[in-house]
Amino acid sequence: MRLLVLTSEPISAEQLRGALPDQVEPSDSEVMVVAPALNESGLRFWMSDADDAIAEADKVRREAVDKLGEGGVSASGDTGESDPMTAIQDALATFDADRIVVFTHPESGQDYREDLDPDEIAERFGRPVDRATVSG
Repeated sequence: MRLLVLTSEPISAEQLRGALPDQVEPSDSEVMVVAPALNESGLRFWMSDADDAIAEADKVRREAVDKLGEGGVSASGDTGESDPMTAIQDALATFDADRIVVFTHPESGQDYREDLDPDEIAERFGRPVDRATVSG
């Protein structure tokens, strides 16, 4: 199984296991982590202040890949566009995932453009989508 994981915070192997159906074991899967360069607010997005968002996404990507590896899940990673849907689309162009897993902050603490609808993602990309929350 090939899993595309979109996350705005570093995640552990246990968090990934908890987000997946019982029959999917991440340690038996090929995992690609994509950390979108999300901005904290619409103002920062529209002012094109992307440097901090890109640096944070790169940090999230590195830490997530390391934490997954520590938990027995081999993963690669990349940073993605600030629009999560574009980040998913770009990742799928090079990593043909069987399933998409989306981690977001709880609704009250979401970054700009982090309000993703799993049904919309599944319909657009034709793959099952699982969603879980992380705290940052």
